[in-house]
Amino acid sequence: MNNPNSSEENRGQWGSRLGFIMAAAGSAVGLGNIWRFPYVTGENGGAAFVLVYLACVFFIGVPLLLVELSLGRASGRNPIGAFKKTGGGLPFILTGVLCLMACFFVLTYYGVIAGWTISYAWGQVTQQTLVFKEYTANAMSVLPVFAVFIGLTIWIVSAGVEKGIEKWSKILMPVLFVMMVVIIARSLTLDGAEKGLKYYLSPDFSKIDGKVVLMALGQAFFSLSVGWGLMITYGSYMPKSQNIVTNGLWVASADTLVAILAGFMVFPAVFAFGMDPGAGPGLTFVTLPKVFAQMPAGWIFGTIFFCLLSVAALTSSISMLEVPVSYFVDKKSSARKKSAIIVGIVAFLIGIPSAMSNGGSEFFSELQLFGKTGFLDIMDQVFGTLALIVISLMLSIYVGWVWKPESAVKEIEEGCPWFSKPLVGGIAPSQVWSFFIKYICPIVISLVLLNTLGIFSKKDPAPAEPTPKEQTSPEDNASSESQ
Repeated sequence: MNNPNSSEENRGQWGSRLGFIMAAAGSAVGLGNIWRFPYVTGENGGAAFVLVYLACVFFIGVPLLLVELSLGRASGRNPIGAFKKTGGGLPFILTGVLCLMACFFVLTYYGVIAGWTISYAWGQVTQQTLVFKEYTANAMSVLPVFAVFIGLTIWIVSAGVEKGIEKWSKILMPVLFVMMVVIIARSLTLDGAEKGLKYYLSPDFSKIDGKVVLMALGQAFFSLSVGWGLMITYGSYMPKSQNIVTNGLWVASADTLVAILAGFMVFPAVFAFGMDPGAGPGLTFVTLPKVFAQMPAGWIFGTIFFCLLSVAALTSSISMLEVPVSYFVDKKSSARKKSAIIVGIVAFLIGIPSAMSNGGSEFFSELQLFGKTGFLDIMDQVFGTLALIVISLMLSIYVGWVWKPESAVKEIEEGCPWFSKPLVGGIAPSQVWSFFIKYICPIVISLVLLNTLGIFSKKDPAPAEPTPKEQTSPEDNASSESQ
């Protein structure tokens, strides 16, 4: 049971509604929005995919987001404590454990990928060309920037909820949007940019098939950070006076806006220089550096772009570290700073095999398991993909059938009294939401799970939050993959 000595002061709380929105949006906004969204869009037909993705975000992603926020605020605890306090049995408590494991283990390799963005930003500043395959195989290049990134994450989380996470989210998120606007402005003024805009904004509905819909569902599912327990933890710091519904919609809108803006950054530039929009994961680390190299003063925009990726990665990694840290603060009454340092250092040590798995170590690079090759890809498949889908399925079952939608609705009503009042046709928003959580979400998540397991296709699914895999470019034989 939760330790009664764990104080509210030690645990922390958001200082403002804006602080929560910035922090939660920062948690959702990551490499999956700026890196994965453009290449998945390119691989799945452009504008038609975008429309399906938007529908999935607001009809599937938002209901799941409200599930986590209501469960977190009602319990005032981390994912494990949330299930315990609301009456969940062993299978659901184990789901909470899986939340902590997913956040921790994803952080171990996510930090590796984030470190690459730091190196590429520095490479743009010094105007040195990094060949992805050679760079990622060099442990002496990868490990130091991995350590720097984990160190930054520890520093912010150890400062606390309001003075650390909230404070820096209020700084980093506006910086991220400003950098995106700068890159978009340059991309749209390139000769030939209109071809990219047409590709991105003119849907060809004939391209929509079952595969495109499932990919859009998967992208919406992962981009909102549902299934990690992140939003349970962040919701637990939310005062009862705040409106869960409008807060959730703001978070979903900000997250989706970043993904859409990422397309405006990438596609006009890619088409302007005759590159392939369907280049896959290599679009970021192989294709775009070539685009920047052909632009006048392109190194400036390349630097901004990779700094942008680093900021997006940092806002997500903060929340990944916060989930296991919040467990120790809740359960053990541990000092936050001590917990953040210990968990962060252990994450770095466990992440070393991932850093060595792109050529730095033959053993870790060639390790095969669960249909994946390489330690990093195996970790992503298990914790960054399958675990998140299973957690989301269990969450929808728990709130829909065990804790009951009525309990969640009661929590959501605090700060949002209109949620259970009839609006259109005598139907209350709470009724629609309850129906989605009980029936629609479990069915859809099950379909995503089956697709991820390869039931509907022989092709391996794309990873959830980028993880790099080799992709050879005929020009420089570089390789890349990741969400």
